[in-house]
Amino acid sequence: MSPPQADKAGLHILLKLAALVIILAGIHAAADILVQLLLALFFAIVLNPLVTWFIRRGVRRPFAITLVVTAMLVMLTALLGVLAASLNDFVAMLPDFNRALTRKILQLQEYLPFLNLHINPERMLRRMDSERLMTWATTLMTQLSGAMASIVLLVMTVIFMLFEVRHLPYKLRFALNNPRLHIAGLHRALKGVTHYLALKTLISLWTGLIVWLGLLAMGVQFALMWGVLAFLLNYVPNIGSAISAIPPMLQALLFSGIYECLLVGALFLVVHMVLGNMVEPRMMGHRLGMSTLVVFLSLLVWGWLLGPVECCSQCR
Repeated sequence: MSPPQADKAGLHILLKLAALVIILAGIHAAADILVQLLLALFFAIVLNPLVTWFIRRGVRRPFAITLVVTAMLVMLTALLGVLAASLNDFVAMLPDFNRALTRKILQLQEYLPFLNLHINPERMLRRMDSERLMTWATTLMTQLSGAMASIVLLVMTVIFMLFEVRHLPYKLRFALNNPRLHIAGLHRALKGVTHYLALKTLISLWTGLIVWLGLLAMGVQFALMWGVLAFLLNYVPNIGSAISAIPPMLQALLFSGIYECLLVGALFLVVHMVLGNMVEPRMMGHRLGMSTLVVFLSLLVWGWLLGPVECCSQCR
């Protein structure tokens, strides 16, 4: 018979695992509102230094917040509009992608018969018929319209957060037992997070801009869309740059050839080596030292819990 202490220890472990499952299920169920709040917190942390910069130069806080948030709203709206147009053209070209991919696979089957590939071109082409493409395009445009509507809620939340930042230390003094110690620690943590996110955003902007201009110079289609993808995935340590390079490399391989594909890959490699391995560590002052496996598993877990947007930010 097992001793009572062992039974209690096993029961405690089971209760903790059950509580963890319940918490994760609750996070997954509330993903829509949590994503809005976390995105708003991200923008508030990034924009607060700009607001502080304007205030130090004599601009009143309401005007500073209005100016910064308006600039953010204009940039987001313009970016979504351009992306919607690019995605519309991209969807229209999907049949061409499918035909080019079929040709490449048939060539591979001809050159490498030992692979024993059995390809049916008609079947591959039917997988991207016009009805499916129109359904996918309609769903995509609907999601973009929903994103435009969500921007209003996001902007309002960011505005309230920026107004509440200056009152946070006063409220914590009444809520904490040792306010001086906790507020000092919170201030250091917030300063570190703000510094990291601001520099990471700046480096990600450089990454997206260089990728966009480089692909544009090479004549690669949808260069702006791939630049935006490089900007977003640059927030993911270690593997973000590699993931963002796959779609434009595949596109260049299908429509231009292996030489152009290697050029696109070289562009992403140079950008990652210069900005990721030289500029970023120098500006940050340290390396994150994160395991690639941990980052990949974080993408899977947070991607399931909160969706593809928050998995990029939470895996940091």
